[in-house]
Amino acid sequence: MNNKNFLKTLLKNKLVAIVRLQQQDQVARVLENMVLGGVQVLEITSNTPGFAEEIKIARNKYPKILIGAGTITSTDLALKAIKAGGQFIVTPSTDTEIVRLAHHYDIPVLMGATTPTEINIAVEAGADIVKLFPAAPLGLDYFKAIKAPFNQVPFFAVGGIGKDNLKDWLNAGAAGVGIGSSLAKPTGNTGEQQNNIAEVKEIVDRIKNS
Repeated sequence: MNNKNFLKTLLKNKLVAIVRLQQQDQVARVLENMVLGGVQVLEITSNTPGFAEEIKIARNKYPKILIGAGTITSTDLALKAIKAGGQFIVTPSTDTEIVRLAHHYDIPVLMGATTPTEINIAVEAGADIVKLFPAAPLGLDYFKAIKAPFNQVPFFAVGGIGKDNLKDWLNAGAAGVGIGSSLAKPTGNTGEQQNNIAEVKEIVDRIKNS
């Protein structure tokens, strides 16, 4: 999938499920729960043990799901993710070198930014989407104010977003949201797994109906 098609898919689904785990052996079950719940775009963070290996496994197991890498803080990590098969890159900060490297491989970037200066740097560097981070602590009023001069920029709100406030962000003009620990979490027995899948479905449905 090329850059243009990725963006079309992401903007259509409006959701990136962020998988950040302490143990590598938890990843497969969490990804399964996300997919069964209807998630189409998954981000495995670089501080998840074995993240590159898990990206490669996920790409083979879920060929119709977009699998990317998050918490990419250097070009070395970006290259490792791309070589593993990552289909997009997500950063917590503004790093123009990561955009340059990713675009060399036709890989899109969701670039983290907080201030007007950082947002402008991300846009000028060619970031495909600006990840407003951390969104919830900054607040909706901040986002509305920042969006006025950057009204042509597609923003994804990430950080403190969940089922109770995601609609507020979408209604305020966010192109989508990234949701982590409240969505992608380890489960033990079958009951916990089914509950998690139901939670995922609820969030996916809320976004579809927003």
